[in-house]
Amino acid sequence: MAGKKYKAALATINRDKFYGVEEAVKMVKASAKAKFDETIEIAMNLGIDPRHSDQNVRGVVTLPNGTGKALRVAVFAKGDKAEAAKKAGADIVGADDLAEKVQAGQMDFDRVIATPDMMVTVGKLGKVLGPRGLMPNPKLGTVTNDVAEAVKAAKGGQVEFRAEKAGLIHAGVGKASFSEKALVENVKAFVSAINRAKPSGAKGTYIKKVSLTSTMGPGLKLEVGSIVG
Repeated sequence: MAGKKYKAALATINRDKFYGVEEAVKMVKASAKAKFDETIEIAMNLGIDPRHSDQNVRGVVTLPNGTGKALRVAVFAKGDKAEAAKKAGADIVGADDLAEKVQAGQMDFDRVIATPDMMVTVGKLGKVLGPRGLMPNPKLGTVTNDVAEAVKAAKGGQVEFRAEKAGLIHAGVGKASFSEKALVENVKAFVSAINRAKPSGAKGTYIKKVSLTSTMGPGLKLEVGSIVG
């Protein structure tokens, strides 16, 4: 049945047309017919080569209306900092004990935050956390003494982004149940963050393509000018 729904949704769009962000959001929402609350996903093709250090695009953005996803946050901290993390809503808090669990493959979390003094321990987990994009990083605000603020940011709609090999970036920017206005605001906030993160080594057209889709629906090309104009 999913195939029929996909074909029906596909019939309503023009694959060659570039849509304004408001129209694209309206159509993507309308095509999200699954029985679950589909994620609205954005994909961007950037004119960069991430293999060069001066062309890396990485950072965080707080979406104004959140992501609609319940993020599980793990915090490496001790003493007062551990207590602060728990009070802020961290799902898992620990130190050497947490490191042992991670080393054993127990990683039931989506974001890792650590205090600077714990990075000696966390650093040893690089081969486990790194490939999953979970390694704490000072530039992303995930290595910090203010763990409470970092936990609140992660839980409040903060999204990490990182360009992959071909200059591709993708992320969830909300749920199909969100209002059109909320989704448009989230899309614009995400694209603006990518625009601000333009690396010094980027030449030519920076944002080449942007598309929007729902988990089970067809993708629409976005008119870049309607987002960052």
